[in-house]
Amino acid sequence: MTFNSLVFLCIFLPLVFLMHSLIPVLRVRNGLLILASLIFYTYGEPVYILLLLGSVLLNYVCVLFMTGKTGSRKGILVLEVLLNLSALVFFKYAGFFVESINNVSGLHIPAPEIHLPIGISFFTFQAMSYVIDVYRGEAEADRNPFRVLLYISFFPQLIAGPIVRFRDIAAELRDRRLNIDEAAQGLRRFLFGLAKKVLIANTLAESVDTIFAAGPDRINILTAWIGAAAFMLQIYFDFSGYSDMAIGMGRMFGFHFRENFDFPYVATSIKGFWRRWHISLSTWFREYVYIPLGGNRKGKVRTGLNKLLVFFLCGLWHGARWTYVLWGMFHGAFSFLEEAIPRLRKLPRVLGHIYAMLVVTVGFVIFRAESVKEAFGMLGRMFAGFDLGAATMSFTLQQLTPLFICALVVGILLAGPAERLVKKVRAAGQMTENAESGEQKSSQDSVKKTDSSKREATVQILLYLLAFLLLLWCLLRLSGGTYEPFIYFRF
Repeated sequence: MTFNSLVFLCIFLPLVFLMHSLIPVLRVRNGLLILASLIFYTYGEPVYILLLLGSVLLNYVCVLFMTGKTGSRKGILVLEVLLNLSALVFFKYAGFFVESINNVSGLHIPAPEIHLPIGISFFTFQAMSYVIDVYRGEAEADRNPFRVLLYISFFPQLIAGPIVRFRDIAAELRDRRLNIDEAAQGLRRFLFGLAKKVLIANTLAESVDTIFAAGPDRINILTAWIGAAAFMLQIYFDFSGYSDMAIGMGRMFGFHFRENFDFPYVATSIKGFWRRWHISLSTWFREYVYIPLGGNRKGKVRTGLNKLLVFFLCGLWHGARWTYVLWGMFHGAFSFLEEAIPRLRKLPRVLGHIYAMLVVTVGFVIFRAESVKEAFGMLGRMFAGFDLGAATMSFTLQQLTPLFICALVVGILLAGPAERLVKKVRAAGQMTENAESGEQKSSQDSVKKTDSSKREATVQILLYLLAFLLLLWCLLRLSGGTYEPFIYFRF
């Protein structure tokens, strides 16, 4: 987090939530959230707050001109896209491009050392989606600059998503009611996301960092696969944990964000994986890049090429490193194959799952490696590291601490087998909200209490108790200095 984690959990979030709950006027509530969001961002990025505000101003003004009586709507859109992408390229890729040119040409052009503004990829894409949707007529322009500022800068999802589309929360920016039960559901979702990050992702990260930092002489096939599987779970619980926290905080303040993950590790194809992984980003690229390129309307070859380009851009979006680009192209290649060979998407469920998870695991090894050379070195150990001598086996066993094994097992269960259970819990909470927000039942119906409703009430109480216990455990871990920044903060 930009804030110290304990300060955020124990002071900032409770204080902002309490003040927001006590303020009766929506306009003042929105002002409080704007102020809190700017403080939140300024704490970690004091200089780049001007960049964030500049992004908001640019896109707000572009929409005003676009909806005015003068100027070319398309010309304004093109200018807005170019300016947004220029800022993103300058701050995120300038040094990368110069170093790449030097490596290819043998030149020695000084590479600029530019600090990456935190969250720039997320708030830039979010701002662009607002302008593009207004241009398409899919969202109504908002002439209130403060609502646009809150939309782009809202602190729960400002620095690591999910990428929220304006039309999804436009009504709630203008009018929303606070509900104590819904706020409690949001707090519980936030605490479960925190536990994902602190108790599972951070625990796995210790061994992942050790394995990927070790030289090839210390790693055998067992260690390599342990590291690959652990990172696969680490990045999922790290990022889905943040998404849960953002969604939960949003609900605490009366906003409803769409889900960003839908158990991607149960997928049986790469296409299925991307329908479940980082949904807000994959949706953004589909809506604003893939479909405008022609989507799947111009034959299989063109569809495959469109997908390759989208995955190239998706990989590059993650950072200025060739491993990210290679990771994107790797997924793009299998997406192309699935388009050309439909049978790959129709394998028997078990075989399809093995195929998809093998591709995803190899891809994440490339993603995690610091260089392409390191990535291929790790992959080489995964498939040909048959050195089972005393030194390599000793290093393997050192990683298998009881805490690591526990996090690994719990992670595996929560990433797949617990899918139905988790979805039932979410659905039960939603049903409770719908029942409470709907019309009052007749007295005859309200008197009838079935055993299932009693069991549901008991389950809800136990879940809140579990969330409280997880909070205490997380605070103990964080107070011990074991917190690691979210992986997607660097993107």
